Amino acid sequence: MKRTFLGEFEEIVLLTVAILGEEAYGVTITQELEQKTGRSVGFSTVHTTLQRLEEKGFLTSQMGGATAERGGRRKRFFTVTATGRKALVEVKQVREELWGALPPQTLQLMGG
Repeated sequence: MKRTFLGEFEEIVLLTVAILGEEAYGVTITQELEQKTGRSVGFSTVHTTLQRLEEKGFLTSQMGGATAERGGRRKRFFTVTATGRKALVEVKQVREELWGALPPQTLQLMGG
């Protein structure tokens, strides 16, 4: 199988979906991203990324039931697929190998 690479934001979104589990839908994903990263994230950016990850086979989605709090609109819930989990494991392994290969003096602070 050909390896599909994740961009940084795709990786963060995929991780967030995995963290949220059954509560992973557009709004909660956006809020969690902003809370964990400390950066402002547009809902439309998250939505586009979720669609792209689903097209790549890393996520699946299904519509939840209508709720009064959303004016009868339904939420689309996202779940990480086996392919998505494999991609996350591969990214983690690559990052760990790179960090492990980094000479200690590279990150030492200069002075004092």
